[in-house]
Amino acid sequence: MTATLQPSAPAPVAAQRPSNPVVSALGDGVVIAKRNVIKIKRVPELLVFTLLSPIMFILLFAYVFGSAIPIEGINYREFLVGGIFAQTVIFGATITGAGLAEDVQKGIMDRFRSLPMSRAAVLFGRTASDVIINVITLVIMALTGLAVGWRIREGLLKALLGFAIILLFAYAISWVMAWIGLLVPSPEVVNNASFMFIFPATFIANTFVPTDGFPSALRFVANWNPVSSVTQAGREYFGNTGLPVPDVWALQHPVAYTLIWTVLILLVFVPLSVRQFKVAASR
Repeated sequence: MTATLQPSAPAPVAAQRPSNPVVSALGDGVVIAKRNVIKIKRVPELLVFTLLSPIMFILLFAYVFGSAIPIEGINYREFLVGGIFAQTVIFGATITGAGLAEDVQKGIMDRFRSLPMSRAAVLFGRTASDVIINVITLVIMALTGLAVGWRIREGLLKALLGFAIILLFAYAISWVMAWIGLLVPSPEVVNNASFMFIFPATFIANTFVPTDGFPSALRFVANWNPVSSVTQAGREYFGNTGLPVPDVWALQHPVAYTLIWTVLILLVFVPLSVRQFKVAASR
């Protein structure tokens, strides 16, 4: 009796990756971004404390320091909130560096390196997920600002453009933090190093008070500080103006100046971060 041979099942076909490297990197970046967002969902304390800090700043400056900082021509709370927006999303960019340093420390980079994926995707995914965090943060801060007296006076469309310019600049800063996070050995060092840079950068600016009262040398630095321009751009889009703008090109054209800085930072730190990622992943 002859046995009947059954045809064997066809071997599974491996999923084909897009031939275009840019499309492939973007697809891999979306996967990494999703992984980072899920991580936040599993560790909600990270998001809670990220949100509490800006709320605390708004309430403290509005109710405690606001009464001692009168500014003629504008409600201080309207002046304040635009600066808090800029400061908070820039501080939020440090999550990028700390997250990457933690991944290197725990050996997760070795697993990423073993996968058939674009090396740049890890960085694009990391920075993209932090934009999502910043969007959530801005929503919470906007609601808090509205509660303490901040108002949008130029319409919703311009307000959205104001949020967009702030988020774009913060995205560029996240690439600086990515480079630092891959350069230093631990998340704690990232936090300390970034604090030493971001803290003075956000205070030597027009974030909390006008710069016309600064000493001349400090006023020059503050007026050309890109944090001042992104803050000024946000205030103009929100309609929180009323003060004379310093006769400095950076603040007379805050959107253009902010975009110039954003492009320069990305041109410098995206390649530096990708190169440092390859070094960090090979340790």
